[in-house]
Amino acid sequence: MPARRHFLLGAAAALSAPGISRAAQDFELADEFRAQVVRVRAGFLPGDIHIELGRHFLYLILEGEQAIRYGVAIGEEGRNLSGSVYVGRKSEWPSWTPTANMIRREPEVYSKWAGGMEGGPDNPLGARALYLYRGGRDTRYRIHGTPQPWTIGRSVSSGCIRLANDQVIDLYERVPVGTNVTFH
Repeated sequence: MPARRHFLLGAAAALSAPGISRAAQDFELADEFRAQVVRVRAGFLPGDIHIELGRHFLYLILEGEQAIRYGVAIGEEGRNLSGSVYVGRKSEWPSWTPTANMIRREPEVYSKWAGGMEGGPDNPLGARALYLYRGGRDTRYRIHGTPQPWTIGRSVSSGCIRLANDQVIDLYERVPVGTNVTFH
């Protein structure tokens, strides 16, 4: 099956990517949150992304009623995006700056980063980021990696969608700018 073979090769390459912290590499996701090809019901458009917030899964729709399902961490209650958006831009080893709301909510955690943090293995956005836009404007929400893969399957973030770094690298390679993303 070409999609499965492509995924396995992409994941193997991602695991050997320089800069991914050793602790994150040594952590093993629960089987249910590992990326895998699954069947989906008819009616989804290949290439689209669907995020099932209540179950902590992101689906990249493939041909033939299949999808790659990735386990994700999502925002805490009330901090998630809803509806439909699209990937407006992409970045490898992105820099990160906390939002004004994050700094206001938890100044002891975020104020030291108000000027931003360079990309790298300890950056909260991880190895890759897909920037989500609506109506030509950045929503400030992202699909991104994480140096903390043990958060996958939990509701812990300020609203962004986190994937393990090896999985976000795989997704990043498959998804072009303009990809539709729907939250359920």
